[in-house]
Amino acid sequence: MGSLIHAKEQMSSTVINTVPKMNLLKISEEHYQNDEKSLSSPVIDPILRIVKISEEDKQTVALVHNAPIVSSYNDRIRPLLDTIDRLRHLKIMQEGIQLPTIVVVGDQSSGKSSVLESLAGISLPRGQGICTRVPPIMRLQNHSNSKPDLSLEFNGKIVPTDEENIADAISLATEEIAGKGKGISNCLLTLVVKKKGVPDLTMVDLPGITRVPVHGQPEDIYEQISKIIMEFITPEESIILNVLSASVDFSTCESIRMSQRVDKTGQRTLAVVTKADKSPEGLLEKVTADDVNIGLGYVCVRNRIGDESYEEARAEEARLFETHPHLSKMNKSIVGIPVLAERLVKIQATIIVKCLPDIVRKINDKLSVNLEELNKMPKHLTSIAEAMTTFMHILGFAKESLRKILLQGEFDEYQDVQAMHGTARLAEMLNKYSEELQSEKLVENGSKENFLLDEIKILEETKSIGLPNFLPKAAFHTLLQKKVKAISMKPFDFVEKIWSYVENVVISVLLKHSDNYPQLLSCTRRAAHNLITKKKQQSFDWVNDMVEMEKLTDYTCNPDYMASWNKLMSRQEEFMKAVSSTYSPSIINIDGFGDINVDHLYNLKGDVQEAFDVKMRMTAYWDIVLRRMVDNMALHLLFSIQNLVNKEMQTEIINELIGPQGNGLERMLEESPSISDKRNKLKKSIKLLKESKDVVANIMDRVVTNFD
Repeated sequence: MGSLIHAKEQMSSTVINTVPKMNLLKISEEHYQNDEKSLSSPVIDPILRIVKISEEDKQTVALVHNAPIVSSYNDRIRPLLDTIDRLRHLKIMQEGIQLPTIVVVGDQSSGKSSVLESLAGISLPRGQGICTRVPPIMRLQNHSNSKPDLSLEFNGKIVPTDEENIADAISLATEEIAGKGKGISNCLLTLVVKKKGVPDLTMVDLPGITRVPVHGQPEDIYEQISKIIMEFITPEESIILNVLSASVDFSTCESIRMSQRVDKTGQRTLAVVTKADKSPEGLLEKVTADDVNIGLGYVCVRNRIGDESYEEARAEEARLFETHPHLSKMNKSIVGIPVLAERLVKIQATIIVKCLPDIVRKINDKLSVNLEELNKMPKHLTSIAEAMTTFMHILGFAKESLRKILLQGEFDEYQDVQAMHGTARLAEMLNKYSEELQSEKLVENGSKENFLLDEIKILEETKSIGLPNFLPKAAFHTLLQKKVKAISMKPFDFVEKIWSYVENVVISVLLKHSDNYPQLLSCTRRAAHNLITKKKQQSFDWVNDMVEMEKLTDYTCNPDYMASWNKLMSRQEEFMKAVSSTYSPSIINIDGFGDINVDHLYNLKGDVQEAFDVKMRMTAYWDIVLRRMVDNMALHLLFSIQNLVNKEMQTEIINELIGPQGNGLERMLEESPSISDKRNKLKKSIKLLKESKDVVANIMDRVVTNFD
């Protein structure tokens, strides 16, 4: 009777110590069932066989069993798990939405598979090397039917199996997913275990960590395993179930090092210490000291040995922690598979309830983004009429953009792209062109050593029989032609730069608005290039005419010419005195020319006076010519660009697309592979997110009601 009382006290203590100190799951004794059916499971049955107990004692033991495993949380936990499992089945994680998951990690041969076998009550594949080559999701579900219902889900199919053949079925599925040999894969394999008495849990069993590849494994097996493990344990939604062997120094375990990298505080890590019967000495001190910072605590268990049944293994585990001189000193709230099951169920419920609102928000946000992106995609065209309508819309939008950029000085579509601020860039280029023309005048005026010698020489060569004191018109024309020829290439260079810039802008705008229809890109680019080439040639022809006119004619009605000439000629008398007198200063300052030494003009009095007159006339007229070349160029280009945008571009592109040689509208009906793939991907994602939204919508009200 003493042992009975002691067992009862220990079991009662377990219940008291393991009931969560939180309001998340409210457990009351009214949930516990005391009938004989509730006392049957792989976990509780061996405990009942330890001693002969009364019906009252059975109720105490049943309380221990049913609380964490099959009764008290069933109605609340199962809907939560079903929701998460449904989301995982929908592959919501492919959308970047992480799900709360218990992830099982451990070094090779740490006893991971034994722990999972004890929780599920089934045998898993075993052997040398890696026991888990494909990360299986183990979905455990308490089942009312006494007959177990087992199945595997992978590669889009469901394969029924049974307890006797589960190990072989997993091995075959693993080979199908990861291939033969001992390589690993991060494709998931779901093992569904519906069995009476198992805890409602969903866990991912990751490959055991090994550094030395065995026969058939790749040389980088450690790197492959590490990558998979880090991928699963990094998300904040993951609970890390770290399986440690009692016989090793916890701080040297690779699985501890990995979990500490992503969970430094240990707040989402629970440690399971296996093989407690193999190294019982000092185990209590190791878990109490917690040198590796396990925030969710430890649970020590005994592994099933050899051909032990699960009932026998649990009975031996209960006897071990009850009678062993070292292990019996441990608090019963941290030992045994039943305690582990309870802890996992509670932790799982906590993390699911915590994460669900965020999952709902992420689903809604992702759905909104995808719907918006799908709506922005080009319409899939199915007829020539639709293609024509779409094409005209594209042209309209492109024309409006070009009108803003090149004519109106608006750049709201290209705020941060200065090259697309068209009117500003055109003004810059025109100003630079004007400065280059003016710089030529400054260079010529700055040549003081040979002042008037060119004019004197030309006057001599253009003399004819006639009245004296008449300036030969040929002299002025000869000087004018020489000056125009010196700058004649600058307008052509300017036209080349302007139209090259306009071509880049036009093509950029057209490509932007045609981006959704790659079939249009080549013909619109070709049409734009052809049109700009024509416009450029027209401008070259116009510049050529302008230059020729300036060479052959000398006319202006601009009053600035006479005003400037009179001002310059007002210095002629002073200049001639300086030239003719040895007593006058040999240096004289003339506006626009600066200080001029006139010593080289001595004894050339008559020719000098005429040359000075010609020089001043040309200087006054040349200012008019240069300004005229800038003004006319600006007017010509503005007019040409305006015609390009408002009239010619649309006509050119239409002719290119649907003219005699064009079949662009037909090509628009052929959606490009990239656009088609993107559309299908978005539709598939939206379908998945909508289904996921429906799944979580049904559970949220129950969460608020049952877990408030």
